[in-house]
Amino acid sequence: SVMYSPSGQQIASGSGDHTVRLWDAHSGQPGPILQGHTGLVSSVAYSPSGQQIASGSADYTVSLWDAYSGQSGPTLQGHTNSVYSVAYSPSGQQIASGSHDNTVRLWDAHTGQ
Repeated sequence: SVMYSPSGQQIASGSGDHTVRLWDAHSGQPGPILQGHTGLVSSVAYSPSGQQIASGSADYTVSLWDAYSGQSGPTLQGHTNSVYSVAYSPSGQQIASGSHDNTVRLWDAHTGQ
């Protein structure tokens, strides 16, 4: 999965090596590598503000990251199978995640609840 930041300055990519990698969209130079998942990362999404990234993984979780520093935030747990899709609401207040467990879950983007 790859996604441009809302500003178009950065690209996030999910990988089979269990990481999210950030890239400079203009130069193609690599940026921070976000580590913490224990399964392949199948989906990435930027918040509408561009300040946060959500990543969905085969480890059944959604992880939240600071898009500038790469620092990890809450890990959202509740799915019982791989997470294939993540998306922010237009307001950036909620995250939706879709899983192979046949559910869509809604999460608070700030608290992870």
